[in-house]
Amino acid sequence: MLKIKYLFIPLILLSLSCTNHSEDDLIIKSENPILVTYEQNVKSIINNNCVSCHGSTPSNGAPMSLTTYNQVKDAVLNRGLLDRISRTTGEPGLMPNGGPRLPQQTIDIVVKWNSDGLLE
Repeated sequence: MLKIKYLFIPLILLSLSCTNHSEDDLIIKSENPILVTYEQNVKSIINNNCVSCHGSTPSNGAPMSLTTYNQVKDAVLNRGLLDRISRTTGEPGLMPNGGPRLPQQTIDIVVKWNSDGLLE
């Protein structure tokens, strides 16, 4: 009987230590706290996918250049860049023109850059 008693003591202590003060203690947050910036994250996306047409001298019918931070920022704020890169495959106006559509992870970086405040 004495052995059984000693088995219950650790179980009781363990159950007392498993408490929480709020729901936040139990939830693993999946938010990415890192801020997205143009220089660190977005510039390479634009350079690798857009400047072949949206270069310093736009070509293939591209209406504007996307070679500087200010130009890309303006394209997000005033020219529908997020809409154009987010369209579904085959939808008119999808960028890059002629496809393929950018991977969703890449689009999400540009969207987060916008929501983070379009930091340079």
